[in-house]
Amino acid sequence: MNTLSDLISGEVRNNWTQEQVEAIFNLPFNDLLYAAQTIHRKHFNPNEVQTSTLLSIKTGACPEDCAYCPQSGHYNTGLSKEQLMAIEEVLKNAQKAKNTGATRFCMGAAWRSPREKDFPVVLEMIRGVKALGLETCVTLGMLNEAQAQELKDAGLDYYNHNLDTSAEYYEQIITTRTYKDRLDTLQNVRDAGINVCAGGIVGMGEDKSDRLGLLRELANLPEHPQSVPINMLVAVAGTPLENVEKLDTFEFIRTIATARIMMPKSYVRLSAGREDMSEETQALCFNAGANSIFYGDTLLTTANPEQNKDELLFKKLGIVPEQREVTQQPVDATQQVGSVGGVRFTNAAL
Repeated sequence: MNTLSDLISGEVRNNWTQEQVEAIFNLPFNDLLYAAQTIHRKHFNPNEVQTSTLLSIKTGACPEDCAYCPQSGHYNTGLSKEQLMAIEEVLKNAQKAKNTGATRFCMGAAWRSPREKDFPVVLEMIRGVKALGLETCVTLGMLNEAQAQELKDAGLDYYNHNLDTSAEYYEQIITTRTYKDRLDTLQNVRDAGINVCAGGIVGMGEDKSDRLGLLRELANLPEHPQSVPINMLVAVAGTPLENVEKLDTFEFIRTIATARIMMPKSYVRLSAGREDMSEETQALCFNAGANSIFYGDTLLTTANPEQNKDELLFKKLGIVPEQREVTQQPVDATQQVGSVGGVRFTNAAL
C-alpha cells in the first residue's frame, strides 16, 4: 500500500482507492492545506484564477428529476420557462463577459440531450463566441458520439457534464438517467477531443464517504477532467433538497484540497454556492488549490457574487484573473507545464 507521502506526492494517477482518499481527506487541516498548496504551485501560478461566465441559453422544463435543480419540470420552484435564446442575444452577453474580464463563456441548456431542431443553433452560438476570442463551454445534457464530434468541429473547447455525487448515492438524487449514462457522455466528449469539465455537488445530504467517492470517480476516469467544478448545494425552495442541512465549511474546504491533491493538473473551480461563502472561506479555498470561478451575478438560475465583489476580494488577496491564449492546435497538457487542453496561460509558475 502507498505511504501517505506517496499519496500527496502530486503524481497523476487513476487508481485511487476509497481508503487512500480518506487518508488524505482526514489529514490535520494545516497539513492538508499545505500539501494541496505545494502541489498547486507545481502546476499553476498560485496568485492567478481562471474566470468564466455562465449563461442559461434555455431555461426550465427539463424532463430530468435531479433533486437539487430548480429547472426540473418535476418541481414547482416558480421558475419561468424560456425558449432557446437568440444567437444575437447570446453573443451580446458573451461580448459583455469578455469586456468584464472573463476568458471562457459557458452556455447551459436545460435539456436531457440536445434537441435536433435546436442543435444547429447552438453550434452557431459556439462559432460566434469563439470568433470573439473567448474559450467556449456548453452543457446540454447527454451526448452521443456524433453530437460530440459536431461540437468539436464547431470549435468547442470544453463540455460540462457533472457526475454530481458518488455512484452509491446517485439514485438518491436522480432517477431519470443512470450513472453510466453520465460516464458514457464523458467518454464521447473525450473521444471527440473536447476538454472535459466534470465535477459534482456537495451538501446534498450525502455522507463523507459519498463526497470522497465522487472525487475518486473523477480522479479514476481514464483522463482527469481538465476542469473540476465543486459546487456547494444551493437549496432552492420547491426542490426535494430545500431543507437539507448545510454542509460544514471546513468539510467543503477539505473537499477542495483533496480534489487538488488527487487531480494536480486540473483546474478546480469554486462554482455554485459562493454567494453564501464568506471572503475568509473563499480565501481558504484558493489556498487549498481552487483556481477557477464563475464571474457574474447569476449561475444559470441561482445567485453568484457580483463581479465587483470578486474584484475587491482578488485585490485583498493579491490575486489576478488568469490571462489565457487559445492556440490553433491542441497541446498535450502532460508535455507542457503551463498549458491545459490547448490553452496556454501566462506567468505560470514553473
